[in-house]
Amino acid sequence: QVQLVESGGGLVQAGQSLRLSCAPSGRTFSSYALGWFRQAPGKQREFVAAIYWTGAITYYEDSVKGRCTISRDNTKNRLYLQMNSRKPGETAVYYCAAALKSSSRDNPHEYGYWGQGTQVTVSS
Repeated sequence: QVQLVESGGGLVQAGQSLRLSCAPSGRTFSSYALGWFRQAPGKQREFVAAIYWTGAITYYEDSVKGRCTISRDNTKNRLYLQMNSRKPGETAVYYCAAALKSSSRDNPHEYGYWGQGTQVTVSS
C-alpha cells in the first residue's frame, strides 16, 4: 500500500522558517515528479512547488519563489520543502504528492498519490 507521510509542520511566527519532509512508502518514486500543495481554510488546494524526478528541475508558485526550496533525496526516498520568511496568510495544511509521471508541475490531476497533510500555522 502506497503512503506518503508528511512531517515538520507546526506553529511558527511570521518571518521564521520551517522545513517539511515527506516519506513515501510502499513504492519508490525516484522516477516520478513530486510536489507540495497547500489548502488554507475555506480555500481550494493550491500548488506550491514541484520537482522533476532527477531533482534538477523545479517549479514554484509565484508567491513563494525566492522563499521556498523544494528538494528530494532519491537514495532515501524523501521529499523536502524548506520554507523561509513565512507569512501569516500562508497558514494551511501542506500536502505532499507523488505524480504519475516524471515531469508533472502544478496540475493536481497529474498526481496520483497524496499524503494526509501537515498543518502549518503562521502567527503574526
